[in-house]
Amino acid sequence: QVQLVESGGGLVQAGGSLRLSCVASGTIRRINTMAWYRQAPGKQRELVAIIGSSGTANIGDSVKGRFAISRDNAKNTVNLQMNSLKPEDTAVYYCNVDLITTMSTEWNAYWGQGTQVTVSS
Repeated sequence: QVQLVESGGGLVQAGGSLRLSCVASGTIRRINTMAWYRQAPGKQRELVAIIGSSGTANIGDSVKGRFAISRDNAKNTVNLQMNSLKPEDTAVYYCNVDLITTMSTEWNAYWGQGTQVTVSS
């Protein structure tokens, strides 16, 4: 069993900051990529940022220069620092982790339950 627990969402004014965290726990053998996606009402889920096991990160064009992703491999944690937030950043943010469990030999992607981020103008 694998669980992804997200935290840090909330309501913030435009120009403000939030920090999202996601902790992966359970029967985890190894983690590959860790990522954040978001989905706004009426829109498709989009990739916000992704980070590999070595720390190499890619940030989506819409948030580049404002958001940063980081991870702590010892704690199976991925963070998303969001600065200079805009109303268009309002969405449910989902953690996504690609990993192998102790019960499997295959990589599988797991999703968190989502955390709401609302940016008021």
